[in-house]
Amino acid sequence: MAFWKNWVISNREPSVNKRDLVRVLVERERLGSTGIGDGVAIPHGKLNGIKHPLISFGRSNKGLDFDSMDGQTAYLFFLLVAPENSSSVHLQVLAKIAKILKNGTFRKKLMEARTRGEIYQTIIQTDEEFSPV
Repeated sequence: MAFWKNWVISNREPSVNKRDLVRVLVERERLGSTGIGDGVAIPHGKLNGIKHPLISFGRSNKGLDFDSMDGQTAYLFFLLVAPENSSSVHLQVLAKIAKILKNGTFRKKLMEARTRGEIYQTIIQTDEEFSPV
């Protein structure tokens, strides 16, 4: 999957080895697409050397063929990378992301957001709505 090579990994998390991250994500995609449908993909994997889960968001206005379950193009991407030995945390975070992304209004707001700040606020507000009191 050539598009992985075009992803820019932030330097904000210096413990992440970019080559290892790409390798982990490509290996996971070979098991089956992380495109869950409705224009959404949640590429994820476990990476040795990190201490806590890392989540990143990306949006493609043109969309990418992600071999999604519904055969549709993916526009919204939540990248999740968890420590190698954190199965339960990895699954809990993955489940929460998937649950929130089932909300059509949330997906629409993410697509319409004009700035990083709007995207961030949309994610935070929706996360609070879906969090237990």
